[in-house]
Amino acid sequence: MSVETFEAFNLHQDLLAGIQAMGYKSPTPIQQQAIPEILANKDMIACAQTGTGKTAAYLLPLLDKISHASHDHTSTLILVPTRELAKQIDEQIEGFAYFVSAQSIAIYGGNKGDSWDAQKKAITSGADIIVATPGRFIAHMNMGYVKLDKLEYLILDEADKMLDMGFMDDIMRIVRHLPQKRQTLLFSATMPGKIRELARKILHNPTEISLAVSKPAEGIDQRSYVVYDKQKLPLLQHLIQELEVQSMIIFTSRKSAVNDIVKALRKMGHTAEGIMSDRTQEEREAAMQGFRNKQFKILVATDILSRGIDVDNISHIINFDVPHDAEDYVHRIGRTARAATTGTAITFINEKEQYRISRIEKLIEKELPKLPVPEAFGPAPEYKSGGAKPASGENRNRNRSKNSKSSSSNSSNSNPKTSGNNPSSSTERSSSSTERPKKPFRPRNNKPKPQDSTAVQPPATES
Repeated sequence: MSVETFEAFNLHQDLLAGIQAMGYKSPTPIQQQAIPEILANKDMIACAQTGTGKTAAYLLPLLDKISHASHDHTSTLILVPTRELAKQIDEQIEGFAYFVSAQSIAIYGGNKGDSWDAQKKAITSGADIIVATPGRFIAHMNMGYVKLDKLEYLILDEADKMLDMGFMDDIMRIVRHLPQKRQTLLFSATMPGKIRELARKILHNPTEISLAVSKPAEGIDQRSYVVYDKQKLPLLQHLIQELEVQSMIIFTSRKSAVNDIVKALRKMGHTAEGIMSDRTQEEREAAMQGFRNKQFKILVATDILSRGIDVDNISHIINFDVPHDAEDYVHRIGRTARAATTGTAITFINEKEQYRISRIEKLIEKELPKLPVPEAFGPAPEYKSGGAKPASGENRNRNRSKNSKSSSSNSSNSNPKTSGNNPSSSTERSSSSTERPKKPFRPRNNKPKPQDSTAVQPPATES
C-alpha cells in the first residue's frame, strides 16, 4: 500500500518537524516498506541501491523510538565502512533530530588527536546514537570504557562494502559484545552469499526487502569509449570541451592515478581537486566542501566515494578505468541523475578491461554503447564482446590485495561520508529548506569530572 506522507507513520511530532525542515515531502519506496517494519521491532535485511533513501528508512523509525524513551545510555550503534559515510549519517541525524532530544556522535579515524577525546567523552556520556567504522570503534573498545550491555538497536549500513573491505571479523567481534535481545537491521546495495551468511549469524527471523538491485537510474545516459591508456587524457580533455559540464566526478580504481589526472587537468586549464584515502580527513573534507560550493567543477576520486556523496546536480561521471566489480560501476554512476534528474556516465575501456564490461552489461541488463574515438586521436583498440580473460597473475594479485585490505582499509578507508542517502537525492527536497546551526554534543551528565592524569592517548592510526 502506497504511503503519501510521513504523517501516516504516526511519528513523533518533533521528528515530523525535523523531517519537514529537512525538506522531505513524501516517503520513497524503501521508506514506505521499511519504516513500519522497524517500528514493529522486526529484524530486517534490506537490499536497495544507493540514492533510494535507505538511510532515512532506518533513521526515522529509530529516532521515533528514541523520542518516546528516556535513555541514559547508548541505545543505537550504526556500523559503516567509511569515515565519509559515518560523518554523512551523523549530519542527517542532526537534521532529523533537531527538535528531538537525541544526541549522536560519529566515530572514525584519520583525523586530529583531539577527536579521540571528544569521541571518548561522547561514548562514556551515553550518546543515544553512535555511528562508527568497525576499526575505530574496536580501538575504543580495547580501552575498556565502551559499554554495550544496554544496546537496543544495531544497524549495518553498506554491509556488502564492509565485507569487501575485510571487516567481517571486526563486525562479529563487536556483535559478540552486544545483548542477544536487540533489533538488528542490515542494509546492503547487493546481496551476495556472504551477506546471506552474515544475516543468518546476526538476524532473527528478519523481514526481507529488495528494491531495484543494481539497476542504474533510467535518467543516466550511459556511454563508453574503447581506448588505449595513452588516449584517455586527450579524450577526457576533448569531452570536457564538447559537453556542457556543470560538475563532474572522475573515478579511478588506482590511488596513484588521482594526482596524475588532477595535474593533467590543471595543466589543461581546468579547476580540479583529488580525493583518496591517503589524504587526511581535513584535506578530504576541504575538497568535498569546495566541490559542493562550486569552487571547482571536477573532482577526481577513487571508489572511496562511490557509495555515497552528498552533492547535488552532478551532471557527468567519468569512469577513467573500468571498476573491478560490476556493482561498483552501478555505485559510481549512481552519483548522477539523482532525484528524478538526468545525467551522463562515460566509461573508458582499455584492451585489458573489456571482460569487465561484459559482467557490467549482464548485471544491468543493458549493453553500453561503444562510441567511436575521434579520428584525431589515432586508431583505437577493437572491442571484442566478452573481452580477454585476465591472466592468472592478475587474479592472484587481486586476491592478495583483498586479503591485505583488512589492515590497510582500517587505517585509510575505514570511514567516509559516502552512504548515499542524502535528503536531496533520496526524496524530493523543498526549495525553502534552510541550513540550521549544528548542535554541539552535550553529555547528559554535566557535572565536572575529575581530571584523569592516566588517560590513555589514542592510537596513532586507526586499527
